[in-house]
Amino acid sequence: MNKPTSTKTFFTSPHTLTIHKTPSLPLPSTSNHISFKTLCSQSPTPTPISSLTLNSILRIIPDWADGIKERRMQQKRSLYNHEDWVQHRSSLRHLRHLLSSFSSRVILSLIPPVIAFTSFAAVIATYNSAVLWHWLPDSFLLLRTSSLPYQLTAPALALLLVFRTEASYSRFEEGRKAWTKLIAGTSDFARQVIGSVDTQNHAVLKKALLQYIMAFPVALKCHVIYGADIAQDLKDLLEEDDLAIVLDSKDRPRCIIEFISQSLQMLPLEDSKRDLLESKFTCFHEGIAICEQLIGIPIPLSYTRLTSSAASLFCIEEVGVLIEEPFPMLALDAICNQVNNSIQEAVTLEAAIKGQLLAKQKSPADEHSSNGRLNS
Repeated sequence: MNKPTSTKTFFTSPHTLTIHKTPSLPLPSTSNHISFKTLCSQSPTPTPISSLTLNSILRIIPDWADGIKERRMQQKRSLYNHEDWVQHRSSLRHLRHLLSSFSSRVILSLIPPVIAFTSFAAVIATYNSAVLWHWLPDSFLLLRTSSLPYQLTAPALALLLVFRTEASYSRFEEGRKAWTKLIAGTSDFARQVIGSVDTQNHAVLKKALLQYIMAFPVALKCHVIYGADIAQDLKDLLEEDDLAIVLDSKDRPRCIIEFISQSLQMLPLEDSKRDLLESKFTCFHEGIAICEQLIGIPIPLSYTRLTSSAASLFCIEEVGVLIEEPFPMLALDAICNQVNNSIQEAVTLEAAIKGQLLAKQKSPADEHSSNGRLNS
């Protein structure tokens, strides 16, 4: 059997690795050396700095406007009260709206296209002025265009913008109605749990069930709003071990529904009461389906591209874009806090009202109350 050829490695320099095979092969020449330093320093060809600089310069204003707009989209909105409505219909509203125009998301969204079209128009005007004043050679011609295409397409464009905004407002209205129905179903579900579950024998499970019911709207709100912190919003509503399971779930609203379903199965309720309570799940599932549909299916993109490219300077198109996703425009945080406060108040009043009614039941029938009427 032939012996394998031995291989020896010598380091000829701090940065050069030379491989020699002995005794059958001669020493390789210096041109065949493999430089370890050269191999480690290889990297992909960088993008030209000029293109990056031009791109970054062109995106300064759009990125600035989009950043402000997205931050304001994530701001929490409040529900109107009587004082807000008085201010809303005040005669000074026109002045107030005028002074706050530059803080409007619509105005900020229009700044990049306005600057682009204004710059283009300024270049054309400068060129025509130079031609008229003979600053350029006579071979340069004056640029002219007709307003007839705009006059012919303006009515159709106006109709498109109206239909676009109407479709966006329909989505906003559908989202608002879905949340109105969801909040009503949540309050009714909690009321039936409070009245159906015995507090003395099942206080712990009843408390947990009400916590899950209050947590569902919050979880759905975080499910449909970009950048929402569900851990922060649910930490005061759920126990730590329950919250950990919800956070590990990919579909958090339906995970909370499963918590509610399992809690109902553990309660010793009559079949009729259990069926009545479980029927409330339909409202929850419908709310999830409507919200996911509005988030996942926008207005047809071809329609949006047409109105956006043809009407970049019209505020009405930008309004349609903003309300097309309805949930950031709704005061969902305030709605969730409102329903949670109402459920907690109902739990607090349960014992007081029950004690008051029991006291009236035990009192004599002919005893008069403080207002002079019979208690009976």
